[in-house]
Amino acid sequence: MTSHHAPTRRTVARGALAGAAGLLLGAAPALTAPAAASDLTAPTASGPAVASGGRVLRLPAPTGPYAVGATVRHLVDPSRNDPWAPEIGVRELMVTVLRPTATGRGFPRMPQLTPGAAEVFTALAHLIRPHLPAAGADWAATLTHARTGAPPLPGRRPVLLYSPGGGDSRAMGSSLAIDLASHGWTVVTVDHPGDASEVEFPDERPGRDPIRTTVLRPDMDAGTFRTMIDTRVADLRFVLDALGLDRVGLYGHSVGGTAVAQALHEDPRVAAAVNLEGYLDRMDGTLLPVAREGTDRPLLLAGTDGFRDDRLDRSWSALLAHGGPVARRQLADSDHWVFTDYAALVPQLQAAGLTTDAGRAEMVGTLDPSVSVPAVRKLVRSFFARHLPAPR
Repeated sequence: MTSHHAPTRRTVARGALAGAAGLLLGAAPALTAPAAASDLTAPTASGPAVASGGRVLRLPAPTGPYAVGATVRHLVDPSRNDPWAPEIGVRELMVTVLRPTATGRGFPRMPQLTPGAAEVFTALAHLIRPHLPAAGADWAATLTHARTGAPPLPGRRPVLLYSPGGGDSRAMGSSLAIDLASHGWTVVTVDHPGDASEVEFPDERPGRDPIRTTVLRPDMDAGTFRTMIDTRVADLRFVLDALGLDRVGLYGHSVGGTAVAQALHEDPRVAAAVNLEGYLDRMDGTLLPVAREGTDRPLLLAGTDGFRDDRLDRSWSALLAHGGPVARRQLADSDHWVFTDYAALVPQLQAAGLTTDAGRAEMVGTLDPSVSVPAVRKLVRSFFARHLPAPR
């Protein structure tokens, strides 16, 4: 007789890792086991706390008057197939819904990454973002300031959707999303499986394991970029359908910023959007419709001095030339990932000797997180406070 056992979280993570590493490098690096929460030691004066799995990284607390509750949802679109894995037969998304709550007491803090996702990310981080360490950081130990299961405040609130950058999961936008929710918005962070670094689902499905990893390669071609944009726009519009949303705000980073700008152009349910340093053209230089035709709804283009290049200037200038409610802002002494959780995490890695000064500068710039994090939060929050205000 042969015994059959359900796959454990570790075997699932190893399978997901092997597939992704094969795409990125052709070989699977070794896994580092994540530490349990009980393994954490107190923070030291020299840097982040150290757990048995490595340095424990901290996310900044939100600044609004409300505590924040979090709920994770699995959404399935039977009308579309998955462009990255057609054998699945449907398009699936994972989203986190963050809402203001009266109190978070008695409810656990939501981890930035689920245990399975953290195990995979531990091994893939330095492949996806070369300045991240191959070892030494306990990615499973980082907690957000949202409380799992905390009941939302009564009443309807304006909704904001977040689309992360290519190769990033929704988890890497936790700090900004939770801060927005603490100021009264409902925020939905959206994963785009297939191009996200890793996405953990609540179960298996024919054609995929519980954890899906990125199919992206460093040598991305124009066809892949087009598929990313088109899929993300369709994903965002599906979330509006699935959650019954109307008159929403969108914000996104990098290719997520590209997608939200184009979704603003295509879907009248989008009232305003923030593009955090996403190009507005395709890789062959063809302008996206939003840049070619302009928009009559508010759109903020936010960038950094470290990432600015001719392609970004050309595509953004094309949109700005149409006039209308479009504005451009730029952060000094900053770089591309300052709009994500890396703004706070990478300086901690640098302080712990897990990334170099140059690596920190290339990812988030030299601006201290005590300045950059509030600046990004204020930029996005003030835009939506004008165009989609949250009740107090």
